[in-house]
Amino acid sequence: MKKKNYLNYSLFYALLLMLFSQTSWSQDVKVNARLDNVSIPLGGQTILHLSIQFPAKDSVKFPALKDTINAKVQIIESKTDTAFNKDDVSVETITRHIRITSFEPGTYTIPSFTFITSKGSFATKELTLQVLSVDVDTTKAFYDIKQPLTVSYTLMDWIKDNWMLIAGILLFIAAAAAVFYYLKKRPKKAKEVKEVKAAVPEHELALQKLQALRYKKLWQQEQVKLYHSEVSDIVREYLEKRYLIKALEQTSGEILSSLRSAEIQENDRAMLRQILTLADLVKFAKERPLPADNERSMENAVSFVENTKKTQQTTVNKEDNSSNGLT
Repeated sequence: MKKKNYLNYSLFYALLLMLFSQTSWSQDVKVNARLDNVSIPLGGQTILHLSIQFPAKDSVKFPALKDTINAKVQIIESKTDTAFNKDDVSVETITRHIRITSFEPGTYTIPSFTFITSKGSFATKELTLQVLSVDVDTTKAFYDIKQPLTVSYTLMDWIKDNWMLIAGILLFIAAAAAVFYYLKKRPKKAKEVKEVKAAVPEHELALQKLQALRYKKLWQQEQVKLYHSEVSDIVREYLEKRYLIKALEQTSGEILSSLRSAEIQENDRAMLRQILTLADLVKFAKERPLPADNERSMENAVSFVENTKKTQQTTVNKEDNSSNGLT
C-alpha cells in the first residue's frame, strides 16, 4: 500500500514540475501589439508596433506581412529595432514599427499576429482602428481656389538672386583689364636672331652613323640581328633623303623597284641588294652569316653611300636650273 502511495506522489510531483517548467517558459516570452493612435482621419497614418521579448539565445520568426494588413488597411513602410534588458542581457526584445494608413472610412480589426519560437507559438491581441471620414458642408456653394498674391520684384531682389552671376562677370572684367594692362606696360624684348645651322648632308650623316655602328662591335658580341637591322635602317634613311622614296616603310623588293629609274651604277645596285637581302635573312629566316659577310655589309653600305652621294656639281646645276626658271 505504501509503495502504491509512493508512486502516486512521484507522478504528482513530476506532473507539477512539468507544469511549472511550461509556465516558466511561457513567462520568458512576451509578445505585444499596440497602435500609436486608435483613430486616424481619412488618408492619415499611424504606427503599429509588434514586439516580442524572449531569451537572446532563442530564435524568433516574425509574422509575415506584405503590403496590407487587410483589404482596407495598407502598409507604407516598416523598420525593426533590437534591444537588450539592462538588468539581464540574456533577455532580448525585437520591435517592428509598421506605418499604416487607410483611404476608406470605417472601423477595422487589426488581426492577431503570431510569433514562432522554439518554445512554441505566441499570439498578440486583436486591435481596432477607426478611420474617420472628412465632413463636407454641402450647404455652401463651390468656389475657386484663391490666386497667389502678387508680390513686387525689385532690382535688389534680382541682385540677391543672381549675385553669383554678377560676381563672375565683374571678376572676368577685372582679370581682362589686368592682362591688358600687363601686356601694354611690359618691357619689349629685343627680337632674338636665331642662328641658322647648316644642314648636314645626308651622305655625311649616314657615314657618321655607320662609323658609330662599327665601333659598337655588335656582331662580335653575338648581336648579329641587331647589327644588320641597324645597317639596313641607316641605308634606308639615307635612301629616303637622297632619292625621296619611303624606304623605311617599304620592303627590300619595293625599294629596289622604286630605284629602278634612279641614276645608280649596277655595281652599287648589287651592293644595296646584298645589304638588304642579308638583313632580311638574318631578321626573318634566322640566318647566321659568317664574319666576312658581316664585314661585307658594312663595307658595301659605306661604298654605296660614297658612290651615290650628291656631288657639288650636281647641286650647282640644280641651283642654276632653278635660277633660270625664275628669270
